[in-house]
Amino acid sequence: MAGIGIRLNKIFSKNTITTNLFGFGYSMVITIAPMFLVIIAVMLMQGLLGFSRLGYAPRELYSCTVLYIFIFAMLTASPFNAVLSKYLSDVIYNETYEDIMPCYYVGLVMNIIFSCALGIPFCVREYFVGGVELFFVFAGYCGFIALVLVFYSMLYLNICKDYKKVSFFFLIGMGISIVLSLVLVYLMNMEVTYAMLISLDVGFWVIGCLELALLKSYFRENSGKYGALLQYFKKHWQLVVTNLLYTSGLYVHNFVFWTTDMKMVVADSFVCMTTYDMASCIAVFTNITASVIFISRVEMHFHERYKGYSEAVIGGRGIDIENAKQRMFSQLSEELMNLVRIQFIISVVIFFVCIILLPQFGMGGMVMRIYPCLAAGYFILFIMYAAIIFQYYYNDMMGAVMTSVSFFAATLFGSILATKLPSIWYGIGLVIGASVGWGVSYYRLRVMEKTLDVHIFCAGNILIKGRGKKPSNKVYEKEFSVQENTIRQKI
Repeated sequence: MAGIGIRLNKIFSKNTITTNLFGFGYSMVITIAPMFLVIIAVMLMQGLLGFSRLGYAPRELYSCTVLYIFIFAMLTASPFNAVLSKYLSDVIYNETYEDIMPCYYVGLVMNIIFSCALGIPFCVREYFVGGVELFFVFAGYCGFIALVLVFYSMLYLNICKDYKKVSFFFLIGMGISIVLSLVLVYLMNMEVTYAMLISLDVGFWVIGCLELALLKSYFRENSGKYGALLQYFKKHWQLVVTNLLYTSGLYVHNFVFWTTDMKMVVADSFVCMTTYDMASCIAVFTNITASVIFISRVEMHFHERYKGYSEAVIGGRGIDIENAKQRMFSQLSEELMNLVRIQFIISVVIFFVCIILLPQFGMGGMVMRIYPCLAAGYFILFIMYAAIIFQYYYNDMMGAVMTSVSFFAATLFGSILATKLPSIWYGIGLVIGASVGWGVSYYRLRVMEKTLDVHIFCAGNILIKGRGKKPSNKVYEKEFSVQENTIRQKI
């Protein structure tokens, strides 16, 4: 992420209100703008096409379809993203750029197969059990696969620092979706929910194709080494577990409440709890700026300290290495504390704005009772994720696995407990899970600080690892001569 750090340093170095606002806006463009563009496009289509005037059943079917498309596209991509990022980072470091496209194709096939294994059985049930029209089912499935392609290709472009182009592609795709939806409804008299879903499908496919075209323009050579990536999944399995459990933990508390008596079932296939899901969405938006703040500050401050320590390890004196390590961990602690302080202020302001304004737009009652606890949970969760990123910096893979496992398990059991509590405490499961995960991650970072020298300098092997018969553990044997034996006998 060093590429945007230089740009942010130039912006914030002027230290004026205008440049600070511009720097914050630039950070949002390169991090969370795609998500907001999709939300804005969906809301515009609903407003322009009179979505609210439709019947209850078609509205809920469309909303659940879009909800499932996004949730499960993220879940099916989670086992692959971290390993692919690691592989791409090593390829770029070694400057073997011809290995990138084989990685892209192999990873895409794996991601699509995994996504189809979940998507096809669900679509079959939706058609035969739910009685949903085949064309609508197929449109939802196409949107799911298109979004899988979009999320997958975004990973490669983010590694290439093309954040602005990714946002621009989303702007093009969502613009096409809005225009196409108007054409389908007002010129071709298509039913509104069908038009909106097809338009989103086309927009996602346009984004995915643009991303793939840009990627192929960067990397024109293909080494044909399609098996190299598979070895990374075996070697770095901890990354698969960490990212999968972290992403699953984001939604597991929703899944728990989808099994309660408060759930809503649509077409005997889709299950959701509207009030809890809406409260979760608002809580995420309350704390989403933590991602912007973390990326900005890490790029501007911590990355330089980390680089300085790495350079000291390569060719510095012992005292230089120790001083660089102390400065690096001091910066790490400072970044975590600044993230907590800044995000706390922002979250409190957004929280009171939501409490005051949202009930006037019909989002009151149960949603506002569930929202405060979830807002606190997501606040802790984003801080925990920042600690996981720092664990990646120090290659503490087992620590990252411990963090994600504890977070997922605590969230799951905490949410099961929360279903028995009053509605104001429904989000306590996320609070418990994020707190446990944060505690484990912070403990591992402190352990890493104390044992970093061992981790850096004692991680190698004297002998090359291999398979076969274990050699004898005898390393020395003294042979006595006949004269030495005669002397010993006389003694």
